[in-house]
Amino acid sequence: MKFQISNWSWGGRAVSPLTAADGAHGVTRPTGQFAIRHSAAFTMIEIAICLAIIGFALVAIIGVLPLGMNTQRDVREETIINQDATVLLEAIRSGGQGATDLPNYVYAITNEAAPGTNFDSSYLTSTKRIVGLLSTPGGGHMVASVRAMSGLAAQLPPQDNTTLLGDSFSYKVVCVNVDVQGANNVLQKNLHELRMTFLWPLLPNGNVGNGRQTFRATISGQQAVNTNSTPWLYFYQPQTYAP
Repeated sequence: MKFQISNWSWGGRAVSPLTAADGAHGVTRPTGQFAIRHSAAFTMIEIAICLAIIGFALVAIIGVLPLGMNTQRDVREETIINQDATVLLEAIRSGGQGATDLPNYVYAITNEAAPGTNFDSSYLTSTKRIVGLLSTPGGGHMVASVRAMSGLAAQLPPQDNTTLLGDSFSYKVVCVNVDVQGANNVLQKNLHELRMTFLWPLLPNGNVGNGRQTFRATISGQQAVNTNSTPWLYFYQPQTYAP
């Protein structure tokens, strides 16, 4: 804080305040009322330093924002996958009993063991057909394309806007149905392992992103086959056992 003593007037003339040099030479000045003025301000250097600090802070904040948004998106997608995996896993485990709305979400199934064998929405009109295909024994040949079942309400059935459906969050599911190895013959017939690998997000060009998660379940019971359908359909029967 700086203090400055202003000049004062005496007898109509401006008189400067008494200084140390005046006293040394024997000069005296009349006593008067001094006006004290307070003056304080930032220098240009201080302002430049403040602007530099603010600039560094803004750059750091702007750099963190995209990271936070990407993390929020990843967490939301993983939550949807975990919820949908429970529904699909239970539908396959129970042989499709009780699940009636899968045709609203599963819109394509591809048999990668037989190139060119694709099933679209014209065939996937019932939960029985969807579950029967996804339960096919083998090393992960059946791959389903699925729209999120627990996504935004605006994207769920009875939504029929093709543009909105095309922009909705979708993923692929690779189903592997194998018998438990290393067991005796009876146990091997009645104990199966189901592995479902989720790949997301499903992009408009058919490729998938970097999301990947696998769910496993051991299913006890016999696996029945319906040979009257083309292709054959397989169903788990948890309470039916083969001798």
